[in-house]
Amino acid sequence: MLRIVGGRHRGRAIAAPEGQATRPTSSRARESLFNILAHAPWRPDGTSPLVEARVLDAFAGTGALGIEALSRGAAHATFLDSEPSVVKLIGENLRKLGEAGNAKVVRADATRPPPGREPCDLVFLDPPYRSGLAAPALAALDAAGWVAPGAIVTVELAYNEDLVPPAGFEAIDERRYGAARLQILRRAP
Repeated sequence: MLRIVGGRHRGRAIAAPEGQATRPTSSRARESLFNILAHAPWRPDGTSPLVEARVLDAFAGTGALGIEALSRGAAHATFLDSEPSVVKLIGENLRKLGEAGNAKVVRADATRPPPGREPCDLVFLDPPYRSGLAAPALAALDAAGWVAPGAIVTVELAYNEDLVPPAGFEAIDERRYGAARLQILRRAP
């Protein structure tokens, strides 16, 4: 079981898939990331990119990042994952928390996503470590219309893994938490 670390669902448990197929972001890294997002003046008007955001959680796994964003004031979250059992579990977690109306769960490969109907201004990418999928997935999501101009993108990588951001994205922050490195990018306006 994972627990939501902040916002209106703080302390509530969400179910995680069994086995090694998913690697949830640690509570410490999630809490640190969301503290950064809550206080960062990264929107053009100098406000947090989290409040009232349209969120995309790609390679969603447990859905913890998107659910955490909803708990902390995001308006809507879309979860993308290619694993059917994971998609089902995220839907169950959203229903249990009363967030199903503010979310959509899509079974899709983030490197070959369906067209995005409403671009998201906050994107979480958490591909398998050392898979090399972060940059191609981000480029594919951007090309499919999932990433809004000026969007903030957080990418979780292994601590020793490199990411060359695709064209149109610039690195604006980076943090390390144990075996994880969070790289934060901004999409060109």
